[in-house]
Amino acid sequence: MIDTIGLDADDTLWHNETIFADYEQRMADLVARYLPAVNFHERLINLERHNVAIFGYGIKGFVLSMIETAIEATEGRITAEEIHTIVGWAKEMHQHPVELLDGVANTIHDLETRYRLVLITKGDLWNQETKIAASGIADHFDVIEIVAEKDEATYARLFERHNIAVNRFVMVGNSIRSDIDPVVALGGRAVHIPYHLTWDLEQRIDPNISPTHPNYTTLSNIGQLPTWLATQR
Repeated sequence: MIDTIGLDADDTLWHNETIFADYEQRMADLVARYLPAVNFHERLINLERHNVAIFGYGIKGFVLSMIETAIEATEGRITAEEIHTIVGWAKEMHQHPVELLDGVANTIHDLETRYRLVLITKGDLWNQETKIAASGIADHFDVIEIVAEKDEATYARLFERHNIAVNRFVMVGNSIRSDIDPVVALGGRAVHIPYHLTWDLEQRIDPNISPTHPNYTTLSNIGQLPTWLATQR
């Protein structure tokens, strides 16, 4: 029987990717003043694939990658004033209010009396800590972990550190790459709750883990989680 639930944060408990998409569009509009036909998104993603290993995940790495992409795409013609504007966008993103997804608050309140809740999120430490504190639900978690990457090695360390039995654990999140594949590969269970936007670097699906895998379930919203959990033995 499941006794511990891991929950992702961004785009599982609160909105996140929509904020990034908004500021990426602002950046694309800015670059279009110089090169109307440039595919800014493609250029940005290609650069982020490289930069994530250097800057990590989060707003800082995203904005640095946008600035670098803009400089390259405009062949250095972007102005200091425009770069200053981009830095201002980074500050706005950090100050953006945390908006819980529908059903999150009630679901967390429901689950905390019956399960050990573990919040597992990756990204910039300061930014993630700030969002967690502002969410209003931090006190309902028994454990909060902010990690650099969510892969098999990371989950294995967390299971050992917090004495979590993998066969009694389920991970809940919106990312196949970060929340589903690693946990299922380790022998745990996972619940995929898709968000309407998914960052390109979270799109990878392990070909060895299919949607029909017995340890892999998809729900349309987090409000369905308590009912699903009640069926698990």
